[in-house]
Amino acid sequence: MTIPTPTSGIRAVVFDFGGVLFDWSPLHVYRHLIADDAERHHFLTHICSPDWNIRQDGGRTLADGTALLVKEHPQHESLIRAFYDRWKEMLRGPLDEGVALLKELHAKQVPVFGLTNWSAETFPYARDNYDFLNLFLDIVVSGEEKCIKPDAEIYQIALARYGRHLAGLKPNELVFIDDVKKNIEAAQALGWHGIHHVDAEQTREQLQALGLPV
Repeated sequence: MTIPTPTSGIRAVVFDFGGVLFDWSPLHVYRHLIADDAERHHFLTHICSPDWNIRQDGGRTLADGTALLVKEHPQHESLIRAFYDRWKEMLRGPLDEGVALLKELHAKQVPVFGLTNWSAETFPYARDNYDFLNLFLDIVVSGEEKCIKPDAEIYQIALARYGRHLAGLKPNELVFIDDVKKNIEAAQALGWHGIHHVDAEQTREQLQALGLPV
């Protein structure tokens, strides 16, 4: 059975992973390692910071990223090494409502793709342990491409990759769901539709407004 293209012209839905489909957070580990709230916040803001972590998502090896930080902050070596030594504990599991949306779209034969900022070294663990990732026609992983959202390059790579599955695919035929607003704005600047994911119900309503069957 062929599903007609929605009146909006959307041909596929693209999902971010962390915060949409996965509950991932360093807090799941560091709440147990640093008891003081202010100290923990400082460590995860200024030492094992999002800016540092995303460099690994952009292709820097975990070993190089860790060594660099240990050299800069030797007094925190054990805490720094815990970030990737205990990374699997940071990935608590799926966000059920987001995964339900994904499964509904797939069941109704809407093509679904992935676009995630994720280290090439840690992503295989998720692929091996979460079967719903098999629903995607293709997944663009920043660590494998060595570029990250919100850089325009990764959206261009994604469009080309997805176009191998949907001939003649255009930016305005994609809708991208991400919990980070700047990532959505970058996609929209390139002509994609975007949904800033706050919760699954609001995302569902916005997909329905675009004519998608959820």
